[in-house]
Amino acid sequence: MGDTLKDAHRAMWALGDYPALASAVIPDLGAVLVRAAGVRGGPRVLDVAAGAGNAAIAAALEGADVVASDLTPELLRAGEEDAARRGAELVWREADVEALPFGDGEFDAVLSCVGVMFAPHHQVSADEMLRVCRPGGTIGLVSWTPEGLIGQMFTVMKPYAPPPPEGAQPPPLWGRPEHVQGLLGDRVSDVRFERRAVRVERFGKPEEFRDYFKACYGPTIAVYRRIAEDAEKVAALDSALVELARTQDVGTSGFAMEWEYLLATARKR
Repeated sequence: MGDTLKDAHRAMWALGDYPALASAVIPDLGAVLVRAAGVRGGPRVLDVAAGAGNAAIAAALEGADVVASDLTPELLRAGEEDAARRGAELVWREADVEALPFGDGEFDAVLSCVGVMFAPHHQVSADEMLRVCRPGGTIGLVSWTPEGLIGQMFTVMKPYAPPPPEGAQPPPLWGRPEHVQGLLGDRVSDVRFERRAVRVERFGKPEEFRDYFKACYGPTIAVYRRIAEDAEKVAALDSALVELARTQDVGTSGFAMEWEYLLATARKR
């Protein structure tokens, strides 16, 4: 990733308050990944595109020797504070998943919880994750699917967003088993895919979902900033996000959604 693109990604994810969103809306998703990857005791674990450490902190609390890496220092600082509150000890490292500053085979497990999917060059990112994982080690991923709420939200926002950089691929592709399999290729075995959903009851109505993401989620904030001077576009996106949330309502006694994700685990050959 060029410096300009890296800077744009850092700035986007520093907008709003993603650490608060991760801890309030999807607090258990990192622990789901850690369990699925079989992280227990003292393995050396790398969490890439870790954000505020949703998976990294969970792994550290299981006794693993953990490094949490991310491109955005603001997210790492928030994660470090959260880890201290929870009594988790781990290392926080600013790093680009497309050029990891670690040696070949340095980690027993390399994880990413709705993180690496947002790096623009998918094959480069997958190659780096495999490079720093030891032979016989585990790759573990949680990614939003194209069909799920977050994947569809990116589809809704696309007409209002700037065109993607040349060579960049859409994040929700990581939520398709065939895409992940293609990225990892024959360098892995024991590949397992499972579609799951996290139930979200944090919002009382669709408008609250929209407003929360407008305030807290970097990609959504960035899109709204781009169209801020066009009242018609703002109103159209407002309406589209509310309608999307409304179509996802599965609650019986109140507003609730189930956000689909793909859980993927594999063993490096």
